[in-house]
Amino acid sequence: MTDIEWVARSVDYGSVKVPFMEEVTDHPLKPVIVTMMDGRSGIKRGALRSTSTGSSTGTPTPIHTPFQVPNPLTDPLLNHSSLDGSDPLTQFAREDLDPLSKMAADEWDYSSNAAAVGKKSKDTMDELVQPWLARRTAILNKYTTSEKLSIVTSFLPGGEKVIVKVQPSGTLVDKVRTRLEQLDDFEEGSVRQMMDLSQQEYTVRIEQLNNELVQAWHSDQRVKALKIAIQCAKLLVDTSVITFYPSKFVLITDILDTFGKLVYERLKRKAEYYKPGSKVPTSLPDNFTPDIVTEVAKEICRNWFYKIASIRELVPRLYVEMAIIKSYRFLTTSEFSTALLRITRMIRGIGNPLIAVYARCYLCRVGLALNQSSDFEFAKENFYDFLAVYGQLFSQSLSYDLNGQSISLHTYLSLYTPALDWIMEVMATTASENLLDEILSRSKQQANSGLLLNSILATFKPAYIAARSMEFVNLIAGCEDDGFPQYLLYRSLGECLVEEAPPKNDCRPVLNTVWQYVLGLKDPAKFMHCSEIWIQFTVIHFSMHELNLFLGEVISHLSPNRAFEHYYSQLQTIVEKIVAHTQDFESLLTMENFLPLIDLFHKESIKVEVCKTVIEGFSTQSGPITDPIIISALMFISRIMHDSVSALTVDDEKRQIGNLICGLVQRVDYGRDFEKQLSFYAEARAAFPNLDSVHIQLVQCVNRLSVDTRKIVRGHHTRRTSAFVRACAAFCFITIPSLTLVHTRLQLYLLSGQVALLNQCLGQADACFKAALSLVPEMPKTIDIDGRQKSSEPYLVSYLSNFLSTLLVVPDSPEHGVLYLMRGLLNAVQRCFEQNATTKFYLYLRVLDLLSTVTQETYPYHVDKVDSNDKLYGSDKKFIGEVNKICSKVLEEILNHLKYLGSTDQLDKQSALAFELFDRIITRADLQDSALATIAVNLWNLSHRHGSIDPKLSIPTIHYITRRSHQPHFADILRKIKK
Repeated sequence: MTDIEWVARSVDYGSVKVPFMEEVTDHPLKPVIVTMMDGRSGIKRGALRSTSTGSSTGTPTPIHTPFQVPNPLTDPLLNHSSLDGSDPLTQFAREDLDPLSKMAADEWDYSSNAAAVGKKSKDTMDELVQPWLARRTAILNKYTTSEKLSIVTSFLPGGEKVIVKVQPSGTLVDKVRTRLEQLDDFEEGSVRQMMDLSQQEYTVRIEQLNNELVQAWHSDQRVKALKIAIQCAKLLVDTSVITFYPSKFVLITDILDTFGKLVYERLKRKAEYYKPGSKVPTSLPDNFTPDIVTEVAKEICRNWFYKIASIRELVPRLYVEMAIIKSYRFLTTSEFSTALLRITRMIRGIGNPLIAVYARCYLCRVGLALNQSSDFEFAKENFYDFLAVYGQLFSQSLSYDLNGQSISLHTYLSLYTPALDWIMEVMATTASENLLDEILSRSKQQANSGLLLNSILATFKPAYIAARSMEFVNLIAGCEDDGFPQYLLYRSLGECLVEEAPPKNDCRPVLNTVWQYVLGLKDPAKFMHCSEIWIQFTVIHFSMHELNLFLGEVISHLSPNRAFEHYYSQLQTIVEKIVAHTQDFESLLTMENFLPLIDLFHKESIKVEVCKTVIEGFSTQSGPITDPIIISALMFISRIMHDSVSALTVDDEKRQIGNLICGLVQRVDYGRDFEKQLSFYAEARAAFPNLDSVHIQLVQCVNRLSVDTRKIVRGHHTRRTSAFVRACAAFCFITIPSLTLVHTRLQLYLLSGQVALLNQCLGQADACFKAALSLVPEMPKTIDIDGRQKSSEPYLVSYLSNFLSTLLVVPDSPEHGVLYLMRGLLNAVQRCFEQNATTKFYLYLRVLDLLSTVTQETYPYHVDKVDSNDKLYGSDKKFIGEVNKICSKVLEEILNHLKYLGSTDQLDKQSALAFELFDRIITRADLQDSALATIAVNLWNLSHRHGSIDPKLSIPTIHYITRRSHQPHFADILRKIKK
């Protein structure tokens, strides 16, 4: 069998009918969807089409595909009931919180009913304030201390004993006296004071108290749980470490929230009732009313409020009642408003204004959660009560106390900001502009109104603020030396005006006033804090001229003593805001002070991020880049990013930087000046030597440039254009070896060779093809595909198949032998694959396809203005004989491998390969040669010997032979294979 000589069959490709082609609107590989309608299947784009057939009765078989959309009821991403309406990532993040944070984040948090600012609610309020959970985190991060803290409690081990003196109760009703004694009855010596605690230790102790409260409650020690809540509330009286007070308030009120939740849940369980005729208790619905609450539950509820009313000290009594205020719902629906106003007036009895304002803050939190009305009159009264004592914040006695603790007035006033902002936001959430006018009128009557103005700017709708922009500018200008810095007020105003534009006629007067103030700020910290937001206002409402002046002042203020090194984050924010709001990037990049601003970043990591921001912003603009100045500026910024890449740079960072630079390279366009375009690509290659992705892009761009040149001359190259496309081919040939990945080099060599062949650059094409063939044996066994290591064999088979189709039209060089590139490819395959690798022999089958086509008088396709071997050799018998010798050698290799597969019992592989070779012989070989016909019959029998060939393949093959059975040799084969 191995002495068989291959003889190719002659085919007239001119008589072969080309399938009708038409333009399509959908991608041919786009999946389709099958729908069942009244027993019939309909096909729609969007999912895979099944190849299943109907049953014998004509009833369509149900179609199942691996990409079917699951039932929404079972889709875990569509069913959010277990996630409290939040996405999975938010839920998982919540699980990582500390115990207090969990309590504060769950559905019983008194801010839980609050949605994000500006969003609509299904409840009675149209707009709700920012959730407390976000605020509490900000407070804990901002208000920290390095001073030592203390805790007085009887429920934690350690500390020093404290003697607790209980004042005589006087004549009281026995029931009340019993409650008082019960609440004040601590074991002798049990109250201890833990001193010299760090902030972290203090937080841990508070968490321990919270756990003690929960454990006491679940072990039916209700009084102990109440005592813990009372002792925690008492801690809010202590202002010895005043700068930590806002964070202490957050930690303590989290425990009180937990206590309120436990009380409410227990009352709800006690209120279970039996429906008529039912023996199973029914829980109260979420929207229950007091009339369906059992008397037992009501009595227990009253008892809780009686106990709390018996607490001797004002502050703990108020806080604990506020913690369980939601439980009034079991008694009456009309008590909430009364209770809120009553507690509001009781807070007037707290002498320390800081303690009082945070008590009012907590009242507004719980009042918001009750959600009984939309006017929040109690919040307004709380604010007005604060105004009544506002003057105490600036009293002489308080000033002495602050000086003794080395605390500035500004630091002290900043402690009021979280509480005051919350009170005012609850009040302003559904307020009209009239309320703002009323608040402003009352605030103007106060001396040193900076703190009040800041809260107004932070809480009222920006639209209300923007409509009165000049009024606020004048008010802020009058707040000099009142304890609250003007630069903070100007920043707060700027934040409002950035979010909501002021009247057009006010923009320039506002900026002029602020500009004069900013120029006078000598402290770089204050200057940057204010400028950071007003630059954004400038870029939104003014031209590049004003922005350039502002940036010049930034550079001028930060240059002395290298002050800019302390303000990288603010400078980075400035660049981000400018890029985000700039429409005219060309003017921005040519601006006198923009690139010098970039130069202020001397820290490489930050400078690279800033450069990324600029390039990313520029990439959002469409259209080519043609201005040489803009190109130079962008190349300067891109070099900064590139120069940060080193051997230690992670792949994701390289990929991100490479993509940004590639996007820039693609957009640079010098129009018809192709030589200048090629010079730019050469400059880019030199500027970015460390990024393979950029070099790949450059090779692609130069190949495109070469093709565009051919389009312009319509394939008829002149001496100049011919030299240019050869220069393009040389650029690619020189650039490709610098790439790291072998398969990328292979692909680009083939592509560049094809483009060179298209432009009639035969020498350059040969060089690329030979370089590719010499590189094939270096192909690694595995390659990285989407982050996973996979075998390179499928890629190599596809690549070499493409290579073979290209070689059909590549003419032989007169300096080499017949089909020297084909011989080189066979040698590369021999070295690349193992001796008995089945993949190698499937490639040999494709070689047979190509070589059979090479012997034809006319090839099925050509490259315009390139004479292929069909014209060079003109079906010369010596040429055809050489080709047939190669085919015979390939056939011998395949047949020997079939024997090897049979000897090693790889019968399935043997059958499949035998059938493929049979297919090649009947379609490509001249079967008038009896030896080839005999081989074909033997291969058919071998492929079907073990029954592993799919009838869907063999039946069409028989049909093909039958259609050609008018030829004797096909009829003889058909007769033999049907035996």
